[in-house]
Amino acid sequence: MTTIIWTIVTLAALGLVLSVVLFFVAKKFKVEEDPRIDEVEKVMPGANCGGCGFAGCRAFADSAVKASSLDGIFCPVGGNDVMKKVAGILGYELKEKAPEVAVLRCNGTCSARPRVNDYDGAASCRVKAALYSGDTLCAFGCLGCGDCVAACQFGAISMDPETGLPVVDEAKCTACGACAKACPRKLIEIRPKGPRSMRVYVACSNRDKGPAAKKACANACIGCGICAKTCTHGAVTVENNIAYIDPTKCKLCRECEAMCPTGAIHGLNFPKPLDKAAVKARIAERAKKAKEAANEQ
Repeated sequence: MTTIIWTIVTLAALGLVLSVVLFFVAKKFKVEEDPRIDEVEKVMPGANCGGCGFAGCRAFADSAVKASSLDGIFCPVGGNDVMKKVAGILGYELKEKAPEVAVLRCNGTCSARPRVNDYDGAASCRVKAALYSGDTLCAFGCLGCGDCVAACQFGAISMDPETGLPVVDEAKCTACGACAKACPRKLIEIRPKGPRSMRVYVACSNRDKGPAAKKACANACIGCGICAKTCTHGAVTVENNIAYIDPTKCKLCRECEAMCPTGAIHGLNFPKPLDKAAVKARIAERAKKAKEAANEQ
């Protein structure tokens, strides 16, 4: 009985001593957290999607408070409205960012890109891409399993059963980039929405040479360079047999779209359909005047 009592007393004393030691250690090494972190976190959307480049909204708030400015720090889900609140809390100046949206750089529909084999495996683009080049002759196009759909937390992407391609709902898209990260072929790009949501882009990522790309997909960019030669703003470049339109330089004239022989260049949300004949006539007239001017010199 005496042994039991002494054991209890010893353990109690040891526990008391350790608790006192822990108390003083905690006081000595206590880290004071800036209360503004909680304030910033409260105005965040709470999606914890990682679209800002941080692990979550708490990590974003912590980084924003510790930063000397908001340059390079932006919440795509909350957008400029949330960032204005963050800037107000921290007393920083905010440079508003143009709204962005996810864009699919593939137009290999079922009709344009016929299947050459049948896949009977896990319904995952990542798994499919690791196993082989895909169901069609195009080794660069959409694999159609919908990894991007599963990655989107906002219901902004769905698969079109007719085309076999994902469709982005601009009204729901927050440009968080989760779909872009989920695509193993890097076919989804986060681009500026453009004025009144109008934009022009190349809906293809096939880097094969012209004949091979055309054989794989009727809608493929063949790297002919006509679009680059047509553009007077320097917005179009061709590299690795694929054209790319720089959204910061594009003036939305749609001349490249009119001249593209395969229809790989898409213009979205324009109020009027593209009149290719009128655009080509304008380009021809401009070329004629340039030639006449050169002859006069």
